[in-house]
Amino acid sequence: MYHACVRLTAFAYDLPPELIAQAPLPERSASRMLALDRATGALADRQVRELPQMLAPGDLLVLNDTRVVAARLIGVKPTGGRVEILLERAVGECEALAQVSASKPIRAGLAIATSGGTVHVLGREGDLWWIRLPGPVLDFFDRWGQVPLPPYIHRAAEESDRRRYQSLFARERGAVAAPTASLHFDEGLLQRIRARGVDSVFVTLHVGAGTFQPVRVDDLDAHVMHAEQVTVGAAACEAIAKAKEAGRRVIAVGTTVVRALESAALNAGQAAGAGNGAPHALRLAPWSGETRLFIRPGFRFRVVDALLTNFHLPESTLLMLVCAFAGRESVLRAYRHAVEAGYRFFSYGDAMFLAGGIAHNPALDRD
Repeated sequence: MYHACVRLTAFAYDLPPELIAQAPLPERSASRMLALDRATGALADRQVRELPQMLAPGDLLVLNDTRVVAARLIGVKPTGGRVEILLERAVGECEALAQVSASKPIRAGLAIATSGGTVHVLGREGDLWWIRLPGPVLDFFDRWGQVPLPPYIHRAAEESDRRRYQSLFARERGAVAAPTASLHFDEGLLQRIRARGVDSVFVTLHVGAGTFQPVRVDDLDAHVMHAEQVTVGAAACEAIAKAKEAGRRVIAVGTTVVRALESAALNAGQAAGAGNGAPHALRLAPWSGETRLFIRPGFRFRVVDALLTNFHLPESTLLMLVCAFAGRESVLRAYRHAVEAGYRFFSYGDAMFLAGGIAHNPALDRD
């Protein structure tokens, strides 16, 4: 399934800090978009607002409808020390798993005073802490918490981030980080995509705080992915099956959609007794569960034909996924071009579109 010789350092690249976007552009669809032809490796500098021209009638756009929770909460210990709580996921009505950090070690039994009431630390579970809140988890954080901007954004969250660090179609609460490819879509872009004859459907993957954790081993076989909750419903499965039968493309908006769809396909294949390397028709069935799928070079994609995504951190699992999809050398060459051309990187940054036969498509110069 994977090439064991590929190591962590194979996914490094140099990025000047000034290219890390610290705030969104005034207009969502105004971002630049680097088009990469998966077949040839050819590149074209475009803009997100040109995306409809790069789609064909009948293509199916798959979007992640997760909604970001205001997952960062500040509190104080009985001694007065500052504590930061970052929600990972709810595990009951009033209990959750979270990252809890302070200047001194956290211990079970700690009572943390917050603006919304006392949070009790119940115990440890791996790298996370089990906590009990004064009320329902998601309601509590949304009322008392702050937008959990990524660690590479070096400013405090502002009120505007509650709107901009959220897609227009976010509806299922549970993420603690945005599926950032979705942030480029405004109503005008969505309308022009629909006018192009492109259908859309939703899946849900609640992005966890683990998405920002670095890979700490050079041997990728030893890396354990964080778990994220996924739901791929019947409507998505039916729409994908129809698109595939008609020879149309399934276009994932974001790496979260890739992981959701490919996890569901693997689950369906395993249920049918098919291994990863066995040639077979696409099997996709409604599925809800946790995924730890680690997609890296050597992975065989079953569902996704094209991908819209942002630029990702060096040596990150998300960059590895993109390299698996379009080839490591082609992707890293595209990243070098993006750096030289001054693209904006990461969550509030620019985008890439990876598909076959796009970089020199005459249709890009029409409409």
